[in-house]
Amino acid sequence: MAVNSFREDEKINATDAKKITVRLLRYLKEYTGLIIVVFIAMFLTIGISIVNPLLIERAVDVHVANADYEGLFKLAAVALVINIAFVFLVKLRMYVMSYISNKIILRIRDEVYEHIQTLSFTYFDSRPTGKILARIMGDVNSLRDVFSRAVTSLIPNILTVITVLVIMFVKNWRLSLASLAALPFMVVGAFWVQKTNHSRWQLHRKKVSNLSAYTHENIAGMRVVQSLNAEDETRAQFNELAKDQCNTFIWCCRVADLYSPLADTSWALGMMCMYLVGVKFLGPSTITLGLLMAFANYVGMFWDPVIQLSGFLNQFVTNLSAAERVFDVLDTEAEIKDAPDAADLPPVEGRVTFDNVSFTYDVGTENETKVLDNVSFAVEPGETIALVGPTGAGKTTIVNLISRFYDIQSGTIAIDGYDLKKVKINSLRKQMGVMTQDNFIFHGTVRDNIAYGKLDATDEEIIAAAKAVNAHDFIMKMEKGYDTELKEQGAGLSIGQRQLIAFARTMVSQPRVLILDEATSSIDTHTEIMVQKGIEALLAGRTSFVIAHRLSTIQNADRIFVINDGGIAEAGSPKELMAKRGAYYKLYMAQFESLAG
Repeated sequence: MAVNSFREDEKINATDAKKITVRLLRYLKEYTGLIIVVFIAMFLTIGISIVNPLLIERAVDVHVANADYEGLFKLAAVALVINIAFVFLVKLRMYVMSYISNKIILRIRDEVYEHIQTLSFTYFDSRPTGKILARIMGDVNSLRDVFSRAVTSLIPNILTVITVLVIMFVKNWRLSLASLAALPFMVVGAFWVQKTNHSRWQLHRKKVSNLSAYTHENIAGMRVVQSLNAEDETRAQFNELAKDQCNTFIWCCRVADLYSPLADTSWALGMMCMYLVGVKFLGPSTITLGLLMAFANYVGMFWDPVIQLSGFLNQFVTNLSAAERVFDVLDTEAEIKDAPDAADLPPVEGRVTFDNVSFTYDVGTENETKVLDNVSFAVEPGETIALVGPTGAGKTTIVNLISRFYDIQSGTIAIDGYDLKKVKINSLRKQMGVMTQDNFIFHGTVRDNIAYGKLDATDEEIIAAAKAVNAHDFIMKMEKGYDTELKEQGAGLSIGQRQLIAFARTMVSQPRVLILDEATSSIDTHTEIMVQKGIEALLAGRTSFVIAHRLSTIQNADRIFVINDGGIAEAGSPKELMAKRGAYYKLYMAQFESLAG
């Protein structure tokens, strides 16, 4: 598992621009009916645009030349009506496409978020949260204009260019060729800008992601920053990352800004060539004033969408890197997923068995670390098993494997005889309760936080769970009881209160297998006494695995497993292990002596 910090640019798999474009446009299929409405409005507006120069030509060559003011006023009235309709149709087209593009963005964001929730721990372990947020929010938002302009700008501009070219060549092919003299220059220049800027925008997106990751990390750890008086250091790091983002943006813009002068210069050259040929070489005997004015309008109608197409291409190149990052997430396969023939795990009693289980982190990388080697044990329903041992021995790994947060390389883990790899993950985790030393409290009411363990829990179930873990009394003393709003991460609550709410959240789900991963290691002895009754209520009648920092808290465990050197060094009841005077005895005495000292 290669760890990607805020200091490192993310690696994105090589992608095909055509495939990404097709993949993006597939999202439009769902809105076929509305797209048809947009197309109808689009064709009508293109038609009106094409007719306008013809009206000018007729007004000059027929009505003005013959002093036919009545005919001129009628023509002006027709022009006014159709151009009012033009404005209405353009607004309708923009409104509908804005609606469609926002709906698609919502769908893509939902897809990304839903998919991220299926990814295994290794995905989150390998990158900062801020980089994930950058993809869900910033990168997805960047796609909005791609969908909108793909229909409202790309298609009508292409159709306009084709239609105008046909009319121009039908009217006078010499003037047409003259006005297009600078087109090759424009095409070559646009292709070079697109090719050059794609890699630059990719780099810029990575720098944005780095800054987002660092900002999120430091806001989350602001108490540590301030307590260590590290504001100057973090500000310097932030400024460095912000400068990188700014510099890459300017670097991209320097190339992107070549589009506009390139297009304007090509337009001007085309207009000059058209007037030169029309006036100097063809003359008034061939070219009427009305035709020349109409041609000037058509040249403008040709180059304006060409410039807009160039702008769209520029924007597309900008956002293509965002699309690559979004699809990179969607294409990341979950390492932990249901087998094709997986079945629901029925209600279990809680018999847990490990049969020659081996597990290695970062398989196939330079950081490959074998943690468990042919571990076997059996736990009966209702048993409480305490896992002890030195840091990094594999205690947390064992409980993570029972929850199937990671998959083993060899061996079998089963509950009530059901191989965990052959049951559906949701049906497994619904029957498990997992508590760690860092129990997250969500922004919301106390009731909401407890009900998170069982979303359809009734008020009676929520209160019963709180009472069972000794949390009801302090909750009722709060300002609004169970309706009291809690701040993010439980700010304002004591550590013990947060633990009790987390215990209630676990209790309401009525898990058959319970895991307490050093759930009391971050609290003091006085607070521990307060939550001990809650722990006892949780353990009652459930198969439980307890990872304990303080060995004094696991003296009521049925058995203790001493984990070391990739396996179980000792196993037995607390009394048996103390009598053995082996590894557990040494751990216990070392801790007792350190506390006594």
